[in-house]
Amino acid sequence: MTSGGKILSLDALMIGYRSGRETMSLLPPLTAAVMKGELIALLGQNGIGKSTLLRTITALQAPLGGSVTIKDKKIEDYQRFELAKTIGYISTEQVRAAGMKVIDLVSLGRYPHTNWTGRFEDADHLVVAEAIEKTGLERLKERYINELSDGERQRAMIARVLAQDAEILVMDEPTAFLDIRSRYEIVHLLHDLTVNRGKTIIFSTHDMLTAINESDRIWLTFRDSFNEGAPEDLILNGSFDRLFDSSVVKFNIADATFVYQKELKGKVKIEASGISRYWTEKAVNRAGFSVTDKAPGIVIRVTEEGIMKWTVEGPYGSTGFSSVYELVNWLCRSADKS
Repeated sequence: MTSGGKILSLDALMIGYRSGRETMSLLPPLTAAVMKGELIALLGQNGIGKSTLLRTITALQAPLGGSVTIKDKKIEDYQRFELAKTIGYISTEQVRAAGMKVIDLVSLGRYPHTNWTGRFEDADHLVVAEAIEKTGLERLKERYINELSDGERQRAMIARVLAQDAEILVMDEPTAFLDIRSRYEIVHLLHDLTVNRGKTIIFSTHDMLTAINESDRIWLTFRDSFNEGAPEDLILNGSFDRLFDSSVVKFNIADATFVYQKELKGKVKIEASGISRYWTEKAVNRAGFSVTDKAPGIVIRVTEEGIMKWTVEGPYGSTGFSSVYELVNWLCRSADKS
């Protein structure tokens, strides 16, 4: 996060829909401030109003009440082209434009910066080329949009908003449809844009772990409340627990992951340290065993002399294993017999 002043603020913003005289509010009034250079992740359950919030922030949808202010100016006071230079938006809707190439789609992002003729200068071409390079689309730039996979099309949409070069980028699930490697590359790109280019980015996501690890702040939305703060603040004050208010899933405050509640099959003691202990414990927890420092009758020892080995000592003697998979299967079979 770069140090900068306030660039965007929400003041008692109410979002939702109007139908005749009827209104449907999706969230409580939202008040928040966004600083220049921040990377903010928006989290919440499906259907809670995340997309509506992002559309309202970008003036694509009218608020039910309150206001959105960008650089001390109400968003409704911006001219269309002036606003396009200030804030860019990517939706979850997929573009399927027959006859349009990737480079054409990315180039559309430059039109707010051209004159009335829409003529490109050398600088515009350079910005488009940089956006294509940053999103890994060089080999696809002459391909038609309707020939791309969902992930490639999503990259092209991100390249378009990068070419727009707005100060604020608002993205509705920018990593949707991407494979794991591409997902992390895009999040790394977003982080780089905030740190090295001073961009302010607000993006919605279902990838909670990435949001916690990479975001400067998180907006956490519920039907009855709106919590915002650094990821660590929201973990420590228990805000994330509400996302997993379930008898099946539990949020683990120790490592910011979620675990499925399982029927306890037994207890084990693990004699190991470092990374081998961490992953061994994860595996036995997943299988339904809790780990204790007291001697419960089953002790797992991990040795790392050349080849890692797991040895279990218990009521049935000592048994060795060459993989975590074998160890867990043995524990489960033993629990079923007892």
